Amino acid sequence: MGHYFWQNVSKIAQQGLIVYPVRLLIIVLIWLSIASSVGSQPVQPLYQVEYEGVLTSYAAGYIRRALREAEAANAQALLVKLTPQGTVLAEARALAREIAEARVPVIIYISPAGHDAGAAGTWLLAAAHIAAMAPDSRFGIAAPLLAPVTGVSETTQDLLLEEQVQQFETWGAARQRNVTWAEQALRSGFITTAGQAIETTPPIIDIVARDLTELLQRLEGRVVTLSDGTQITLSTLGVRPLIIEVNLVEAVLLILANPTVVFFLLIMAGLAFYAEFLSPTVGILAGLGVLLLAGAIIGMIALPVQWLSVLGILIAFGLVAADLFVPSHGTLTVIGVGVMIASSLTLFDSTQAPGVAVALWAIILVALLIALFAIGGLWLALRSRNRPVVTGQEVLIGRLAEVRKRLDPEGMVFVEGALWRAVCENGVAEEGEYVRVTGIYALRLTVRRIDPQESSVQTS
Repeated sequence: MGHYFWQNVSKIAQQGLIVYPVRLLIIVLIWLSIASSVGSQPVQPLYQVEYEGVLTSYAAGYIRRALREAEAANAQALLVKLTPQGTVLAEARALAREIAEARVPVIIYISPAGHDAGAAGTWLLAAAHIAAMAPDSRFGIAAPLLAPVTGVSETTQDLLLEEQVQQFETWGAARQRNVTWAEQALRSGFITTAGQAIETTPPIIDIVARDLTELLQRLEGRVVTLSDGTQITLSTLGVRPLIIEVNLVEAVLLILANPTVVFFLLIMAGLAFYAEFLSPTVGILAGLGVLLLAGAIIGMIALPVQWLSVLGILIAFGLVAADLFVPSHGTLTVIGVGVMIASSLTLFDSTQAPGVAVALWAIILVALLIALFAIGGLWLALRSRNRPVVTGQEVLIGRLAEVRKRLDPEGMVFVEGALWRAVCENGVAEEGEYVRVTGIYALRLTVRRIDPQESSVQTS
């Protein structure tokens, strides 16, 4: 009986030693599975768009498309890395309003270090849910941020100004940022650096970051409140932003809207039309000129062009061309180049688009090329005027002719493969002698006898 009892106890112990570890192993596996499933939940994507250049309607359209894609993908944020090089104020103001009302957080990051964001930075940083700048960068302009509207009264201008000040104050209150500078910026101008902006109380911007990696680290855990009251906590550590690239149409439009590109297209179109006028090529150069002019017009649609300056460039071409036909000894060319330079410097309205201008190196390069072209044309024209006549009967003057019928004083001479009646001016010339043609009148040559030594030298 005792032996049977101890056998049962031994079996139970063995079963416990096996069952309990198995159960414990199953529990651990279940816990690891749950933890793994929780940890592997996907983080919302972070979208990124990068743009360097003039903020025109085409550039604003690219950023708007990126914003729509980020909203459609329910992204945790849209990071806009900007390197503005001038801006059209109306486009910057409209884009800022859309950014402020976006359904996803928008982070505006002015980069690289030391860059001047100008008016674009002023509008977009104020509207952004998170405003970030690289060290030593700055924003603002030394002119009124609100461009004057033509055709309205001063009272209306003040109302528009007050509306914009209230807009800045609304954005600042929602982001807990300083906007005491807004009225000064709108009325007379305001410039500040990243260091100054972060040190004010409260700060004008949220973050100063050297690069994108540091920016993502500083964004981790920040809570953003959208315009509809929704709060989103950012999780950016270890997240690789999804960059939204420009498509082909946007790339072409952005290139054409570059002020320097517009200037070059206008100049090349003018040269193509001028070359077609000088040497017709069955419309090939004219067709090229039309294409270049169309590209320039597409670019000018997005920029505030001063059409009087465009007219000045056309007048400059006319003056340079006229110098080829008018004996002004280069005066018209000098005037034309001067008009071209002045028109190029004022091609775009700086009050409507601060920072938008043709690159100075491009203006100097084109002025030198036009001057060289004009000098070459004048040299060819003068050379052709001084060149002896090589066609018609006048070409015979100065040539040597062989006497075929005695000149006493009238006879026949042979010159340039033809027989001519001729009259000798200085005596009698026998057959076989050489005389020099001095003139031609009524299909008859006048000739002069020459020394035998000169005749032998020249005939040899």
